[in-house]
Amino acid sequence: MRPLAFLTSAALSVALALPAAADKLSLGAISGYLNGLQTAQGAFTQINDDGTISTGRIYIKRPGRVRFEYDPPEGTLVVADGDTVGIVDPKSNTGPEGYPLHRTPLKIILARNVDLTRERMVTGHDSDGTSTTIRAQDPDNPDYGSIDLVFTADPVELRQWIINDSGGGRTTVVLGDLRTGVRLDDETFVIPGKGPVKREDR
Repeated sequence: MRPLAFLTSAALSVALALPAAADKLSLGAISGYLNGLQTAQGAFTQINDDGTISTGRIYIKRPGRVRFEYDPPEGTLVVADGDTVGIVDPKSNTGPEGYPLHRTPLKIILARNVDLTRERMVTGHDSDGTSTTIRAQDPDNPDYGSIDLVFTADPVELRQWIINDSGGGRTTVVLGDLRTGVRLDDETFVIPGKGPVKREDR
């Protein structure tokens, strides 16, 4: 399992237990939901590049911060501290690796001000009658990849995302029921042993 999969590579689609028919959510409504999502925590399931499944806990503190704690046997930790995404592999002796957050599609939902109505940001906006899916990208850097976000309505909830990387890979992360408005200490989003993180700027 590659713990950076949610940033870089492939996946399978996952069926969700979705509610009955719902209207297509507007981009304004989705932007408002994301801007109102200050803190959250819950379980996640990730479909990896090789078809295996990983599980764990996710913690979100917008803007810019997210923490993925992978269950054993992976035991990997992925933390975005607002600037860098740090990957801490307990099996590695080289220390954490770092990737600029602004070069990952996750920065779209972690931004201080999410505005999905911005020109060229949303390239897809569909509904299947039970959920609304949008495809978003950095309009100034579409080569960074895109993210598909799946929402249900009444109330609006983020249910899953799919990262589409520049090489054509897709990775799905399915969210369990998120508890929002929770208290999360800033220390939760410190990259352990960050210091001079080995950083990949590509």
